[in-house]
Amino acid sequence: MTMLPPLPRAMLIDMDDTILSAYGRPEIAWNTIANEFAAELAPLPPREVATAVLAFARNFWANADASWRLRLGEARHLTVKGGFAALAAAGHRALSDDLAVRIADRFTAYREEEMFVFPGAHDAIDKLKALGVRLALVTNGAADMQRAKVERFELTHRFDHIQIEGEHGFGKPEERAYLHAMEALGVSAKDTWMIGDNLEWEVVTPQRLGIYAIWIDVHGEGLPEGSTIRPDRIIRSLSELVPAAS
Repeated sequence: MTMLPPLPRAMLIDMDDTILSAYGRPEIAWNTIANEFAAELAPLPPREVATAVLAFARNFWANADASWRLRLGEARHLTVKGGFAALAAAGHRALSDDLAVRIADRFTAYREEEMFVFPGAHDAIDKLKALGVRLALVTNGAADMQRAKVERFELTHRFDHIQIEGEHGFGKPEERAYLHAMEALGVSAKDTWMIGDNLEWEVVTPQRLGIYAIWIDVHGEGLPEGSTIRPDRIIRSLSELVPAAS
C-alpha cells in the first residue's frame, strides 16, 4: 500500500477542469454545436466541420500568446474562422465569417450552460479547510468571466485567497503566480501542494519551485503518450486529497 504524505499547510487549487467541469472534452462540445448548425453547414457534414475547427483551435492554443486567455470569445471567433479557411483550402465551399461568429458564440454559451461542479469537490474543499489547510484558488482567464464562475459556483467563502489572472495581471505558468499565492497564504514551497489539470501549469513550474505537484486526471485518460512530465501524484478527484479518517 502506498503511503501518502501528510497534508500540507497550504494548497493552491486550479478551478477549470479541477473544481468545475469547464473546458474538457472539446471534441464533444464542438460536435454538438456543429450538429446544431447542420442545415447551414450543408453539404459539409457537421463532424467534418467540428474536426477542422478543433484541429485549428488546438494548434492556435498551443502557440497562442498568454493575452488570448483574457479574450476567449475573440479567440474562438478566430479558431472557427481558421477551421472554415482550412476546409475551403481543401476544396470545400466557403463558409461565411458571420456563420463562424455565430457558431463560436454559441459554443461559448454552450460551455457556460454545461458547466458544473465536479461531484464531491465542494465537500472535499470544505473538509480540507476544516482540517486547517490554507487554501488558494489560482485560476487563469479574464477577470469578469472567472469572477462570475467563482460567485456562481459558491467558491468565494471556501478559499483564504482567490487569485484570478485578469484581476492580478499575471497567471500560470509565470513563477510569480505561485509565489504571490504562497505569500498571500503565508507559506513556503515546501509547505505547499499545487493541484490542477494542466501539466505545464500545475506540475512543471510548481515542481521547479519546490512545490509538491498533483495532476488531476478527471477522465482517467492517463498521461499523454510520450510525456516526460512526472507529477508527484495523480488523482481523479479532489476527494482523494481528504484523509479517510476525516
